[in-house]
Amino acid sequence: MTVSQTYTVTGMTCGHCVQAVTEELTRLPGVHDVAVDLNTGAVTVRSDGQVPLDEVRAAVDEAGYALA
Repeated sequence: MTVSQTYTVTGMTCGHCVQAVTEELTRLPGVHDVAVDLNTGAVTVRSDGQVPLDEVRAAVDEAGYALA
């Protein structure tokens, strides 16, 4: 079953930011799609199950950004 979770990421200002966040989140187990809206900071993660918030937060932190 596919689960869709949406978060707000702060600090993104360009396409490189989007790419960095997308790459880190797609490395998480079970994640098969990440959609980022640079204008709003919304990041939607689609996965094969619930991805723990601490894992999402760590991936976003690794990319150099933060969850709001």
